[in-house]
Amino acid sequence: MPPEGFSLPAESWRWPESTWRGHVDAVRAGRCLLPDSWPDGARVAVALSFDSDHETIPLRDGETSPGRLAQGEYGARAGAPRILRLLAHYGVPATFFIPAVSALLHPEEARAYTRDGHELAVHGWIHERNMLLDHNDERELTARALDTLTTLTGQRPVGIRTPSWDFSESTLDIMLELGFAYDSSLMADDEPYEIVAGGRPTGLVEIPVDWIRDDAPYFTMDRYGSARPYSRPRDVGEIWRDEFDAAYRDGGVFQLTLHPHVIGHRSRLVVLRELLDHITAHRDVWFATHAQLADAARGMLHSSTPSRPAPDAPEHTP
Repeated sequence: MPPEGFSLPAESWRWPESTWRGHVDAVRAGRCLLPDSWPDGARVAVALSFDSDHETIPLRDGETSPGRLAQGEYGARAGAPRILRLLAHYGVPATFFIPAVSALLHPEEARAYTRDGHELAVHGWIHERNMLLDHNDERELTARALDTLTTLTGQRPVGIRTPSWDFSESTLDIMLELGFAYDSSLMADDEPYEIVAGGRPTGLVEIPVDWIRDDAPYFTMDRYGSARPYSRPRDVGEIWRDEFDAAYRDGGVFQLTLHPHVIGHRSRLVVLRELLDHITAHRDVWFATHAQLADAARGMLHSSTPSRPAPDAPEHTP
């Protein structure tokens, strides 16, 4: 008998093979798109990203108290300017995934990203929970976000990261319908890969993420919930340096997801500075936006040469 408060998931042990296999195969990692070489002979690709959620997290949940909104406003008012100055100091590009509502609240910030040579990409309308939306609502919000960012900056985004990295049954179809070149929400590999749907290659490049390369799980604070910062910033910095070092040895990709309202605090931004010091001390590093990385990976879709597996990694097959 299961313990009190524990619920079993819809008697999944009774599913026939067609059911559980159908769920697994709906969205799957296909061909590894690790190029034979990086631009200019670089050994490793580094793709930094920032999710500029700001006030949209409380707004999404209908929390409108000044205190909760101020926690998000910090990201726009203090965090993002510090991050832009830091990136300018090192001369490295990044990708900023921003909910459209954040961009409408802070239009000059959104324009500053592209003006400074960074990439702006879609991150939902109001950081909505797409798992709770039907197809039409999810499509309408994604299309509205895409149009809003295009209007604000004069540049049409080519990439998307779903809010909270969630994928509904409709998400992939909507991405393909709206013409996105890449997604950065899934976690099936360390290296870029092609998304496969129902056993069929889609041509959509995935730039995979992971919670261990994200600042929020380590540093999030929710006064009335269970989330509490539990890691020393420099301990987290050590994890990220180890991730980079392994990518450098493999000749692969080091991808990082950060949030201005999380990493932008003084005692945490020093960790990003130390990480960049560590990375830039290495030779042959290619700093790329996610769009640039996706372009390099996409070349493998049209190549007759088998993709280059990372050392000790199995071949990737659809």
